[in-house]
Amino acid sequence: MGRVTERRKVIRIRDGAVSTRPDTLVAEEPLEIRLNGKPLAITMRTPGDDFALAAGFLVSEGVLAAASDLRNIVYCAGATADGSNTYNVVDVTTAPGVTVPDITLERNVYTTSSCGLCGKASLDAVRTTTRHPIADTPPLRVTPELLAGLPDRLRAAQRVFDRTGGLHAAALFDEHGGLLDVREDVGRHNAVDKLVGRALQSGDLPLSRTVLMVSGRASFELAQKAVMAGIPVLAAVSAPSSLAVDLAAETSMTLVGFLRGSSMNVYAGEERIALRAAAVRA
Repeated sequence: MGRVTERRKVIRIRDGAVSTRPDTLVAEEPLEIRLNGKPLAITMRTPGDDFALAAGFLVSEGVLAAASDLRNIVYCAGATADGSNTYNVVDVTTAPGVTVPDITLERNVYTTSSCGLCGKASLDAVRTTTRHPIADTPPLRVTPELLAGLPDRLRAAQRVFDRTGGLHAAALFDEHGGLLDVREDVGRHNAVDKLVGRALQSGDLPLSRTVLMVSGRASFELAQKAVMAGIPVLAAVSAPSSLAVDLAAETSMTLVGFLRGSSMNVYAGEERIALRAAAVRA
């Protein structure tokens, strides 16, 4: 769609020297997601992969679990008063027989919040609604050395970040460290939704033998999206939230934070990390 980046004039100051130049910025526009014709949620996103974003969002909300649950996704024509198509409104139509949640104000608050219904209600909601409980059999095993290499591989795959410096990213790796997919967006949660949505469209859910690597921190929302997709390992370059750690522990997901170079913190699911016993100290 050609809207991933935009150009703006900036005044650049370097060591006292002032100049004017164009700068490349990441685009940010609202996307309204409708479910069977009814407004459901609005998210700020980087245009591109909008259908995957909508599908992934609905996976995280427990509406979709397989490609067969999805009939189609379309941009809504006539989304403005003059009848033009902004490509900022998508309508997701579910297949016959798919249970659709009651779309109320209370539910909209839940789906658009960055932390959901904070506390135990959030943990219970994810545990009871996921149709892809984490079930990597035999258990996934990854080494610290494999994990240590993922941030650089994620960064190397960020094409738009190189031009703007203003994007988050999420990448899926297989258990051997092979890169499966990478998506960028102004929001970390959107980047994950795009990954999960593409997996749903390809019939690859659950993602039971993968590692999800995210830039930035690991919030409850990101942990929720990983659990709903059946992802057994979530790694982040920054800190997790306390609720994300609680969710990982309750759902048997491995959560790694502060993954920088050869250093990392394992907050939950340490059984999937191939550690040398002698190297583990209290």
